[in-house]
Amino acid sequence: MIGLTVSTVAASESPNVILLMCDDLGYGDTGFNGNSIIQTPHLDQMARSGALLTNFHAGAAVCSPTRGTCLTGRHHYRYGIWSANRGHLPKQEITLARMLKSQGYTTGHFGKWHLGTLSREFSAKGAKRDPEVNFAPPWERDYDRSFVTESAVATWNPSKHLRYKNNPYWEDSVVATENLEGDDSRVIMDRAIPFINTAVATSTPFLAVIWFHAPHVPVVAGPDHLAMYEGHGEAAHYYGCITAMDEQVGRLRNLMKTLGIERDTIVFFCSDNGPEGKQPKGVTAGVTGGLRGRKRSEYEGGIRVPALVQWTGRIPPGTVIDSPLSTLDYFPTVREVVGWQMPDDRPIDGTNMLPMLVGQRDNRPPIPFRVGETAGIIDGKFKLLIRKFPDDQAELYDLDLDRAETKSIAADNPNRVRKMTDMLRRVEESTRRSHAGVDYAAGFSPAETWVPLGGSRTKAKTLQTETK
Repeated sequence: MIGLTVSTVAASESPNVILLMCDDLGYGDTGFNGNSIIQTPHLDQMARSGALLTNFHAGAAVCSPTRGTCLTGRHHYRYGIWSANRGHLPKQEITLARMLKSQGYTTGHFGKWHLGTLSREFSAKGAKRDPEVNFAPPWERDYDRSFVTESAVATWNPSKHLRYKNNPYWEDSVVATENLEGDDSRVIMDRAIPFINTAVATSTPFLAVIWFHAPHVPVVAGPDHLAMYEGHGEAAHYYGCITAMDEQVGRLRNLMKTLGIERDTIVFFCSDNGPEGKQPKGVTAGVTGGLRGRKRSEYEGGIRVPALVQWTGRIPPGTVIDSPLSTLDYFPTVREVVGWQMPDDRPIDGTNMLPMLVGQRDNRPPIPFRVGETAGIIDGKFKLLIRKFPDDQAELYDLDLDRAETKSIAADNPNRVRKMTDMLRRVEESTRRSHAGVDYAAGFSPAETWVPLGGSRTKAKTLQTETK
């Protein structure tokens, strides 16, 4: 890292940006994080070729909120994506796609969307999803090309599974009918590759968001990948679909090499939350690498996820970043890389991670998050949790000494608990203001009622509708 600076890392003014994400992949489910069963050679090579992020956190412990944080750099409560399949991404949010389009990029989104409905008439989640109110497709959110589903589909032969009912692939606002059989990760990559080829052929920088469904249930592996894990029972489906996804990452890496764009492309990879299921078993065989909790949990097993960044020639191979990072950091990092100025002063909750990637700084502002009724914040090595915020008893963990969160040290650190609780109160106040519409210009109708932590589905108000 000697001699590297933020300015040299950001030497390319318009690098291509690729966001790769898995769905429900556990912290311990990749070779680069120590898994000795699941074969992920292409991701492992990416981790060796760039920066391995060992302390990286999803924006939430479930998918929709995390995906919102990836695109906006903002806490999901600011725009009312309370949990999975609740709320939608408002038009007034400034996203990576909007920012980069303004810089001359072409933009594409491929795979899972999960930030609103894709039809005004129906939803994968039925009438309770209110498809008219929550209609927010990528083709109306600054994407030039898209191939997406509203929510999860089967990881093999997706169009033939019951989960496909009212949940089809949409290709640029039209229901797709061709090339929907076999491995779902391959189906997704088959759409992303032509988009990248076209962008490179026309010398246009691109944003490609590629969000795989693997290994979210329904977890199904094809025969070739099942054969790779013979003897592992139903878990072979889980392992197999991850390896199938990894092969598509390899396909993408080969394309980048063939096109000669490796040095002009920054690639991010992570999972959206921890693994499904109460324990690693059968088709939900995901593991957390010893972390406490799983998907939907406020503990590290629910929010700390496998992650890496590769930017050939900018980020030195073999870099390992142990500082806390988050999906909230994608937006401000890319903003710094392309030198874009925000048009207003709306709060951004993430931070530019470039200094950490080149070894110039080893800390960052606190990372706020919410899981159900629990509010949490990570400040350096300390993590505070308050159930039924703000009145319940606090839990405090030193993640450097107690990575598995086995013993709260709140009673021994009252001053730190008080300080971090005050941080959470400021986050609460700020997100309430954002949700009331103060971050946006005219044409915005705020929800009647703020949805409190743990607000029940029957009490929740859908976030504002945009003026048509």
